[in-house]
Amino acid sequence: MKVDELRAFNVQDLARQLEEAHRELFNLRFRLSTRQLVNHREIPKTKKKIAQLKTIIREREQA
Repeated sequence: MKVDELRAFNVQDLARQLEEAHRELFNLRFRLSTRQLVNHREIPKTKKKIAQLKTIIREREQA
């Protein structure tokens, strides 16, 4: 999802997506440790998504 699409959401939706992304990262790390993860590039993508969500939430707090 692009940043412009994320900016269209309200704060509650962003918080929900952030929680979802944290759960996804946990599951990816778990699958990595049990050697079930096929695509290792999913972890940095999820981290980037978390960073984008946190940035947008922080921008709205300061506005």
